[in-house]
Amino acid sequence: MSALLAPRRLPVAPAPAADPVRVCFMIDRLSRAGTETQLLALIRELDRSKVAPSLVLLDGEDDLSRALEPADCSVIRLGVRRLVSLAAARAARRLRAFWREHRPDVLQTYFLDAAYFGAPLAKLSGVRKVVRVRNNLGYWLTRRHRLLGRAVRPFVDATLTNTAAGRDALVGREGHRADRVVVLENGVDTARFNRFLYPDTSKPRVRVGCVANLRPVKNVDGLMRAAKDALARFPQLVFEVAGDGEQREELERLHAGLGLGDRFKLRGSVADVAGFLRTVDIAVLPSHSEGMSNALLEYMSAGRAVVATAVGANADLVRHRKDGLVVPAGDGAALVDAIGELLADPMRAAGYGASARRRVEAEYSRDAMRRRFEAFYRGLAGR
Repeated sequence: MSALLAPRRLPVAPAPAADPVRVCFMIDRLSRAGTETQLLALIRELDRSKVAPSLVLLDGEDDLSRALEPADCSVIRLGVRRLVSLAAARAARRLRAFWREHRPDVLQTYFLDAAYFGAPLAKLSGVRKVVRVRNNLGYWLTRRHRLLGRAVRPFVDATLTNTAAGRDALVGREGHRADRVVVLENGVDTARFNRFLYPDTSKPRVRVGCVANLRPVKNVDGLMRAAKDALARFPQLVFEVAGDGEQREELERLHAGLGLGDRFKLRGSVADVAGFLRTVDIAVLPSHSEGMSNALLEYMSAGRAVVATAVGANADLVRHRKDGLVVPAGDGAALVDAIGELLADPMRAAGYGASARRRVEAEYSRDAMRRRFEAFYRGLAGR
């Protein structure tokens, strides 16, 4: 066939990109606590060509919450502090107008009040999919909360949790359908911990650090009692806790009663967690209960020598005697022995830190988290 008779191949136009999935996140207010930090990181990291976020704050009027609002997504503050009130009724009308403007495909709620208020209203407003986040193991749930949780469940299409233990609790103890519970792990900003030196537990002064809100579940009081014994055995130790909370006064009284002096410091809230961890050789997480601990991910990303209790996802994140040491919850003697083991073998302690850092970079970076959530939203929206 001559060139003149050959069929012409017209250029093929690229397929148009699918519209981004519109996801509206809803939480009571913003703070520097773990769940809120993960939410803000997710909003910041999402690829806007794939997922377009918006944010609803049930209250959010305080100065800290306002200061933390993301600059690159639409935000509405509803000013609701009590769900049964005239303010809540007016807020429902404002929220429906906000949703008519932004037309979300998905609503994702955090904490109880956002789920109780947002999930039924979203379905009534035509939002196609509602997702509820439950990242803890429900240790605090009362009978009232369980009843309200069951009442809101018909309006929820999927429940997200960040650990297998969380999924087992939702399905086994609370009766959620297994096919509606999805595990999506947290991520940590590994770049904040670049160029950290690995710990050296052979130094004349070894710092043991803990990042935790001062609440009973974090067991900082147990850490104090363990520290009393550890300081008697290992005089080179200094303990520091970064965090604040409702238990502050109680812990200060315990600190005085144990006579810990300047060998155990309650630093209060620390904005620069990476800077704090740079000064730490051994990082401990003594909690009675955890989901997927943001503090533990940060310890590992910083390459610290870690001792963590065997609760929640801790033992999945920290492989015992590979990435760190895992001890039974509430066992102060085991915690002290683990610290002693890290002091006795500095090379092994540094090796645990290096292994932990590699594990976080491979599986729990913010980029890995972003890809998990984007795939989930696009699947949920049928894209």
